[in-house]
Amino acid sequence: MLAVRMAATVLATWLCLIVALIAPSLLPQRWQWYIYSPASVGLWMLTMVVAPFVVCIFVWRWIKAGGK
Repeated sequence: MLAVRMAATVLATWLCLIVALIAPSLLPQRWQWYIYSPASVGLWMLTMVVAPFVVCIFVWRWIKAGGK
């Protein structure tokens, strides 16, 4: 049960980050260079690796509790 909740937490984190990456595509075309610059995409990629660990630390009580 621990692994399932941890996997769900990681997948939910990745889903939120993907939505955050795609959402600015609704803005006007001239803004996209500033939002999708190489630096911001690099930071997003770094966040995809680091954020799941941070989220798991913050929700560890929920992950460890299982169905209790």
